[in-house]
Amino acid sequence: MVTLNVNGVECRYGSAKILSDINLEVKPGDFVGILGPNGSGKSTLLKSISRVLKPHGGSILIDKDDIYALKPIDVAKKMAVVPQDSAVGFNFSVMDVVLMGRNPHLGAFQMESPKDVEVARKAMELTNTWHLAGRSIHELSGGERQRVIIARALAQEPKILLLDEPMSHLDIINQLEVMDLVKSLCIQSGLAVLAVIHDLNMAARYCNAVLMLKNGTIFAAGEVEKILTSENIRSVFSVDALVRKNLVTNSLNIIPLSPKKASTEKKCAIHLICGAGTGTMLMKTLVDEGYSVTAGVLNQLDSDYEACEMLKIPVVSEAPFSAINDETYLANLEMICNASMVVLTSVPFGLGNLRNLDATKEALQRGIPVYVIDEVPIESRDFTGGRATALMRDLKVGGAVFVKHPSDLPSLLNVSKDKLAGLLEHTALTGHVKDG
Repeated sequence: MVTLNVNGVECRYGSAKILSDINLEVKPGDFVGILGPNGSGKSTLLKSISRVLKPHGGSILIDKDDIYALKPIDVAKKMAVVPQDSAVGFNFSVMDVVLMGRNPHLGAFQMESPKDVEVARKAMELTNTWHLAGRSIHELSGGERQRVIIARALAQEPKILLLDEPMSHLDIINQLEVMDLVKSLCIQSGLAVLAVIHDLNMAARYCNAVLMLKNGTIFAAGEVEKILTSENIRSVFSVDALVRKNLVTNSLNIIPLSPKKASTEKKCAIHLICGAGTGTMLMKTLVDEGYSVTAGVLNQLDSDYEACEMLKIPVVSEAPFSAINDETYLANLEMICNASMVVLTSVPFGLGNLRNLDATKEALQRGIPVYVIDEVPIESRDFTGGRATALMRDLKVGGAVFVKHPSDLPSLLNVSKDKLAGLLEHTALTGHVKDG
């Protein structure tokens, strides 16, 4: 068992400083992801640790030994590297390439023993490349070649594994197989892994810690759930993202949102009645299109509530798992009356949020246009003993416009520009529905 320590490392290419004051510890069993935008210094850090680029300052230690004071063969016995570029110059067989991982364990002019071949075979079986053993490395696809290079690294029997974008060239099933394998080696064998990863969801699923680089310095480092926050992602990658827990994998699920498009056209205010994630993407679309958006009533642990916070959408909220009370109902109704229209998504209804349907019905009675997204039949999401179904029927009779899918709404609003212009003119005259 060995520990990797990076202490105050600074790296330069000529006079250009690429990395500054990098400190990092990777212990046995750790799976640490290096994250950051292009040009932030991720691959440079791995090159420095793998002895390709000597640091301008600081030290890199395997246990207490400086790797630049050790012989390359001694470093190779403890640390293996899967580089970003996995090209092999000569026309070796796959078995020959994997056996190259045994070189640090061989003496001068020593041939591989049956034990070395067995180690290579095991590494190939782990990476699903044993059936390729007799093939030329040049005959393989990019994904197959990548798995062979990972097998070569495992054949070194390292204590530390460095991976530079290990999932490049791999399709989704091979990505999962490789990452599952590496993670299992961390857990079962105490392998210490440091990997440059572009996919934030893969990092969240497999890493126990991450290092976020920005402009050559550490922006944040630590446990995944403390570092992969919406705020940090926005600061480092300049993109908004929804971050929530995946109920299946129990890891964070990160949903990047497209950059907001500039809109010079002032559009009307839309109030969303949603929940359970049914309004998230619609919120983003409407905001990007230039609409002023509000929402309510949403419980504070609801994923749509999180989206409102992310998109800075005003929202009427209720405590988690609490039913809508008189105060939040009236606050929601006030927000509705300050909108040009109401959009009701295909949210499931229980007794806790049923009053949102009452508010929608009241909006219609006050002359506020209501659009209902009827993507999922109300009967299959009515948990109120039929009360929600009856209220939905009242909305249809009262003149609400029903559409089948959220994607239909923006195009419907664009087609109805003349109608909206008239609505806004009516707003100015009556004052009970307001311009966004």
